[in-house]
Amino acid sequence: MRLRVAAALLVLAGPAAAQPRDTLTIGITQYPSTFHPNIENMAAKSYVLGFARRPLTAYGADWRLSCLSCEALPTLENGGAERETTPDGKQGIRVTYRLREGLRWGDGTPVSSEDLRFAWEAGRDAATGFGPAEFYRSAYELIVVDPRTITLRFDRVTFEYASMGDFQPLPAHIERARWQADPRAYRTRTAYDTETTNPALWNGPYRITGVQPGASVTLDRNPTWSGAAPHFRRITIRTVENTPALEAQLLAGQVDMIAGELGLPIEQAIALERRTGNRFRFTYQPGLIYEHMDLRHDHVALSDRRVRQALLLATDRAQITERLFGGRQPVAHTSVNPLDPMHDPQVRQWPFDMARARALLDEAGWTPGPDGIRRNAAGERLSLEFMTTAGNRAREQVQQVLQGMWRNAGIEARIRNEPPRVFFAETLSRRRFQGLALFAWISAPESVPRSSLHSDEIPREERNWSGQNYGGFRNAEMDVLTHTIPEQLDVAQRRDMWRRLQAIYAEELPAIPLWFRSDAHVWPQWLDGVRPTGHLNASPLWAEEWRVR
Repeated sequence: MRLRVAAALLVLAGPAAAQPRDTLTIGITQYPSTFHPNIENMAAKSYVLGFARRPLTAYGADWRLSCLSCEALPTLENGGAERETTPDGKQGIRVTYRLREGLRWGDGTPVSSEDLRFAWEAGRDAATGFGPAEFYRSAYELIVVDPRTITLRFDRVTFEYASMGDFQPLPAHIERARWQADPRAYRTRTAYDTETTNPALWNGPYRITGVQPGASVTLDRNPTWSGAAPHFRRITIRTVENTPALEAQLLAGQVDMIAGELGLPIEQAIALERRTGNRFRFTYQPGLIYEHMDLRHDHVALSDRRVRQALLLATDRAQITERLFGGRQPVAHTSVNPLDPMHDPQVRQWPFDMARARALLDEAGWTPGPDGIRRNAAGERLSLEFMTTAGNRAREQVQQVLQGMWRNAGIEARIRNEPPRVFFAETLSRRRFQGLALFAWISAPESVPRSSLHSDEIPREERNWSGQNYGGFRNAEMDVLTHTIPEQLDVAQRRDMWRRLQAIYAEELPAIPLWFRSDAHVWPQWLDGVRPTGHLNASPLWAEEWRVR
């Protein structure tokens, strides 16, 4: 699975050490488009819900899978997982999870197997629009063993069978009736968006107690939380989509910290560190964050692989990363990060080559017009809409640089940006962009990119727009690989399959790879216990460990 965002601390007279610090204000650059855990995959939502929800499993800062709301990871060795033959005669597996004792929703209702059963039933109905669709298709049966134990039966065996990803309990006593009334309309009727401050929705160390749409989310300690007691009485997450404005709020004390997961571009953070000395703590966390451009594969020009290759050849990524990011963002050649054990260092690379880019465009039938912009035989201009998240200074700078580079190749880029909550929830999810879309994927270690590369994951209305293959990429061999790689338990053979996947990606260019990002975390000197992960499971999933030094 991949992901794609108010009260300030009062400064009183007297020594800082004498001031009680029981509140924390965090700045991020995006606001969630929804608060429902299973609808839309957006980093801003993942970050906020990390304080208020606990999934069954997650990858920690050590990149190892662990239980969060379950007692133990099921394995073939401990008997929690068992191979079996499905009723259809396939090789399958049954996986048993037992919820931790004492887990409760914020209204005191125990978190139970019925909450997992409801999440599974809703996910199995395509009209609901939950993702990832493949998980719910493969999990063909859920058995309630007892009030805290379930067994899931899958119709195939995968190396990641113990990871439940985004599958997590939903409060059936609140949500089931809303869903049953009309599964297709559930997206707009869920209590997560109509009653966001209802305590019954939250089972983490914090619960959402206040929402200012587009501006802030307030979280207070959850009195029903049975885990380690969190230090902060209240956490406020403030959305400031303009990164210079976010920096200004930090310096003015209106926010205490800027979350690295959704914060300042790295070059802005480096400059800030130079100016402020040791006023703040800075941590630069490399991770599985892939900056790229999705593109419409049914576009008259972008449907031609030669045009996609020409775009990449006309993009001087090494120069951009050096000039804008101080060389701290390594150039990407596919979506697989060199930090990932399945990265292929021998994959094909596309160095900057303007002459070759122009030759490919000529070959594809796009010839220069009188204004320098290329046209095809029908007289259509090679003009591409180019979108990203408005207010992100780094991305907007990248757009302007690319606009100039591509014009030298005869390609016109028309920049049109939107606020992140609109860009992700509407334009991308419903495939309304018309050319190029610049954003980042955040993934888990060895995360098979089925949701963004398999043709069955192209969002469409009959599936209520689930899926993350926004560009509409179709490749039969890629479909086979993204489906079968998880089924290969032998690491060496799986690595061979990953190598082939990366070769196809580098040749076909389902998206234009740019670079792999590092996150810049900016914390006050008095904050301790925050552990950046560098992958899709964000640091707030362990917020009960955050403390004042």
